[in-house]
Amino acid sequence: MINFRKFGLLEVLVFFSALYVVSTLLWTASTRSAVEEKANLIKSNHKIIVDFINDQINKCDKGNEQSKTIWGDLCNDTWSSQKIIKYININLNLKNPYSKSSSIVMSAQDPRLQAEGKAGQSTEMGIIFLSSKDFDSDPGSEWVIGTCVKSPCVAAGNNELTSIYR
Repeated sequence: MINFRKFGLLEVLVFFSALYVVSTLLWTASTRSAVEEKANLIKSNHKIIVDFINDQINKCDKGNEQSKTIWGDLCNDTWSSQKIIKYININLNLKNPYSKSSSIVMSAQDPRLQAEGKAGQSTEMGIIFLSSKDFDSDPGSEWVIGTCVKSPCVAAGNNELTSIYR
């Protein structure tokens, strides 16, 4: 049996420090699977949106000049970022595991900054950011899609960034 009466300030400090380390390790180990599950759901949402837009690009490439996208833009014209975001939020029924109330897709001037949280930018985990700039119809036009998967967003593997080309 430990005699706590003989403990000095240093021994108490060491004891509580060790207790803190052990409890932190146990907490991390017990919550790891939930964090990974949320991260996998966000990665899946990101892939669904990238595949959805790529499918529209491929359908438009095969259609005639007057074909329209599923959100209503002409295939051979500039695509409205806001129309795409609105369509995805209403029709794809994707869920953000970090927030029940916010939209799954939002626009950002630079989705890379939003996904990585650089330059003092705070970011929302689970939100998929699409470029606020409309998607030009010129061949080779780039459109960026990014999301923060888990905190810290700037760490390698904690964000998803995808460039889509027309």
